[in-house]
Amino acid sequence: MHLTVDNFDYPLPPELIAQAPLPVRSASRLLVVGAELADRHFGDLPELIRPGDLLVFNDSRVLHARLHGVKASGGAVEVLLERALGPQQALAQIRASKSPRPGSVLRLADAFEVTVEGRAGEFYLLAFPPGADLIELVERHGKLPLPPYIQRVAVDADENRYQTVFARAPGSVAAPTAGLHFDQDVLDALAARGACRAWLTLHVGAGTFQPVRVSDLAEHKMHRERYLIPRATVEAIAATRAAGGQVIAVGTTSLRALEAAAREADGLRAGEGETDIFITPGFRFRVADALVTNFHLPRSTLLMLVSAFAGMGAIRRAYAHAIECGYRFFSYGDAMFVTRATFPDDHAV
Repeated sequence: MHLTVDNFDYPLPPELIAQAPLPVRSASRLLVVGAELADRHFGDLPELIRPGDLLVFNDSRVLHARLHGVKASGGAVEVLLERALGPQQALAQIRASKSPRPGSVLRLADAFEVTVEGRAGEFYLLAFPPGADLIELVERHGKLPLPPYIQRVAVDADENRYQTVFARAPGSVAAPTAGLHFDQDVLDALAARGACRAWLTLHVGAGTFQPVRVSDLAEHKMHRERYLIPRATVEAIAATRAAGGQVIAVGTTSLRALEAAAREADGLRAGEGETDIFITPGFRFRVADALVTNFHLPRSTLLMLVSAFAGMGAIRRAYAHAIECGYRFFSYGDAMFVTRATFPDDHAV
């Protein structure tokens, strides 16, 4: 079936875009998407999980990836890291009145200097000071980046709430937002239920917010993101499968990492790498049986991914229901629990 970006559009009232988190993480709503739709609360998630099921979490931590500075001319610049390429090299977005040229030096946070080495598509290649630790510099001098659809600057409360309670591996510039709903009470209830946990790391890049600029999806080029899947996670997935349990990806980031690793090898293997996997309807999923996810932007690659997972018709019905019922959308919004489509060729538009 020929798909265009218009197949993934929907009208969203602006007032449904969550601008701040709820006081309690697990107080968000949960739309269960299966054969029928069911309105629940996120604290009910353990009731949907069977003993022996495995939840796979992304433990990436959001960096203080937004930095303000000046060019040698004195002009202001704003830098948003896309991802680290090494201890002293990174890709970044740069906002300035005039695009900096290769060789330009930028002084950031009035604390250190970086050199613009060139362009890589929409991003700039930046060299950090020799011998410096890029992550340490950014964490000390940068600011927490909030998504572009949150119309306010980050405040102290975001330092905690725009991180998952299990974040530990610094490297993302956007939160793996499905994980934001989990608090210790939900984690404890899942353990009491007999559910198991496993971990992976996928560092979310700023490219996740980039719009799809082509109509024909076959022409879209995905951004790259780095992931790490430990051997213990691969073994836990195999054991869950052998025992007849479900593998539940917590977030589209976990799902992308698992399916990318399974695609690159003969079955899922441990290891690290980079992926530009673009999942659209018709994709053959190999690892995950269910997905915990937030509501995603119209015309976005993440909406295409969940439509591939659950079926386009199911997701269209779910989103229409969520809008009618006033669910909160995007990073600080509500969540869905989605089971994989029994018939993956359900692409009704």
